[in-house]
Amino acid sequence: MTVAVRVIPCLDVDAGRVVKGVNFENLTDAGDPVERARLYSEQGADEITFLDVSASVQGRATMYEVVSATAENVFVPLTVGGGVRSVDDVARLLERGADKVSVNTAALADPDLIARVTDRFGNQVLVLSVDARRCQQGVCTQSGYEVTTHGGRRSTGIDALEWTIRACELGVGEILLNSMDADGVREGFDVDMLRTIREHVSVPVIASGGAGRCEDFVQAAAAGADAVLAASVFHFGLLHIHEVKQALKNAHFPVRL
Repeated sequence: MTVAVRVIPCLDVDAGRVVKGVNFENLTDAGDPVERARLYSEQGADEITFLDVSASVQGRATMYEVVSATAENVFVPLTVGGGVRSVDDVARLLERGADKVSVNTAALADPDLIARVTDRFGNQVLVLSVDARRCQQGVCTQSGYEVTTHGGRRSTGIDALEWTIRACELGVGEILLNSMDADGVREGFDVDMLRTIREHVSVPVIASGGAGRCEDFVQAAAAGADAVLAASVFHFGLLHIHEVKQALKNAHFPVRL
């Protein structure tokens, strides 16, 4: 049986509110996260992703409350990330109702964190979030894409392809591939980068960054995305989840309508 392409709205949460900007800057308020998650669930979202963009002690406490309230009101899988640094952080989020947890910077600093999490909880709970961009002048990697941190503002010099392959070997269950070049600009996913990663890893890959039209989601699926993720086009009513799914279906990709 062919697996359906998942459509996933992403909610960046700061101090208990959904925010959205361009390339992670100039953030504007986009509503209450629990209400947004409930709306997207009703519209047919296959999953919901929350990202804690403050990840301070105060932000973390608020995020736990948001996760708990969402889990009580929304009955689609919930992935939570942002500032996750330890196995205990993963455990706390799962206890509050998250189905999956994403890691990013902490895994770069300590790749064995991936193995420790998956050994305890299984690889189905762990998503590796990779913030990647095309190589900048003077900084180049073999694949032509490098991993960044701090919303794409800091170069790591780490090859995005090498990192995703290594993470899969350590046991990560899914890759959330964020294009820092495309984030928030609504000109389409970076399908070249997506194809590069998709060809070399066996775990599901989620395309993120750049959606502006229904056709963009179709192109990402054609490039091998197992799921497509977007934020601002859903938050500001530019696209409806059902529209995206219908476009995928019309292009002969399996979806859950």
